[in-house]
Amino acid sequence: MSETYHETWRTALEDPFREKFVAQGPPDFDAIVNHLPRLQGSAALDQSQLKQHRDQLAEQVQPDLGHPLLDEAVLTGLASIDVTFEADHPRYGCGEYAYAIHDGFPGTIIATVDALLGWDLIDRAKTLLRYYLKHFVRTKFGDWNRTKPGDICYYAPSISDYGQLLTTAIRLARQVKDDPLWTEEVVFKIDALAERLLDLCLDRDGNLLAGVPEADTRKATGYYFHNNAWACRALIDWSDFVDALHPKVRADSGRTRAAAFALRQQTLDAINRTWPADPDDWWLPPLTDRHDKPKHLCQTQLSSYTNYRYWPELLSSGILPADLANRLVNARLAGGGQFMGMSRFEDHLDDWPMYDYLLGLWQLDRRDDFLFSLYGHVAYHLGEGHLTAYEQATFPPGGPCADYCLPCQLVVPRAAALLRHEPNEN
Repeated sequence: MSETYHETWRTALEDPFREKFVAQGPPDFDAIVNHLPRLQGSAALDQSQLKQHRDQLAEQVQPDLGHPLLDEAVLTGLASIDVTFEADHPRYGCGEYAYAIHDGFPGTIIATVDALLGWDLIDRAKTLLRYYLKHFVRTKFGDWNRTKPGDICYYAPSISDYGQLLTTAIRLARQVKDDPLWTEEVVFKIDALAERLLDLCLDRDGNLLAGVPEADTRKATGYYFHNNAWACRALIDWSDFVDALHPKVRADSGRTRAAAFALRQQTLDAINRTWPADPDDWWLPPLTDRHDKPKHLCQTQLSSYTNYRYWPELLSSGILPADLANRLVNARLAGGGQFMGMSRFEDHLDDWPMYDYLLGLWQLDRRDDFLFSLYGHVAYHLGEGHLTAYEQATFPPGGPCADYCLPCQLVVPRAAALLRHEPNEN
């Protein structure tokens, strides 16, 4: 592909391929995969180990999604968990992402447990979540580093990280009620997470929750919509579940539910005040502070983070009414937010939070857009031949511009799990 194509793609407000592959009905997987040069790059993980784990998984998991390459991406993603982790200890990825500073990143365990649950690999999910909660969630005060019960041991967790981790833990706990020892062992850790979020809600003095939006932008603390959305979503989930738990948990379901719904309404009110009434105005700033509208969603660092993580996490929280959620998707499509269904970030592609966007599309029953983004991710964000998922990739003919990371590798297993119970129309 010539540089002319790249410049056109980088400044396009609309996905240059969406009309071709979505307007005519369900996207064609093979047509998408063969439309552009596939992503090239070296395999990140030991391929013999990966094959061994993949072969073992094939005895338990048969994706049967209608496309061998899609099935292989599911198995490769699931097999990558045990190759990336060190026994039960989490690792974010390879290269610079193998350093210990990244081990506690909540996104890794959230994606891992969610992917395992999606394919009924319950025992492994229980083991890994138990380990993470034991080693990375505090249940006591720590004077030397000012930690509180419920704190995640990571250098800059967002409020959204807390909410997604709590909801993921609740989802697993609902499925393992037949294992009271597991439930009793971890329930106090989960309760600590819930109490941490609830304390934030009760101490907010009428404002939205202020916090770090994500680790890379940890200095830009503010009242972010995605953080508040996931705080109230998780607390609603907790209030629905808490009465069935161990009698010694501290949480009061009525108080928790009231605080969560109050925060939800305040978050929606703030979004409606912040977003211009003009339905054609696609720029919703990610926080209550006013920010000038960019020319396209990847023009600035703030707009790029908004497009690839803040908006998708707001969408996946499920707190938005359908009309507002659809407006958010349409804004991403109209503002230059995607390329061949993938997430754009500045001058490249970055798909590790893509599942949040896919889940939002699924919840809105936007199946064609869901499939288009899923197929585009398989074709152009995973390395040809070995399906390594790099955290970031360049435009086709693509290559990696960041190291391999497990949450990106798990986008396909998590999304494909949603397709398991639908009729195969391919």
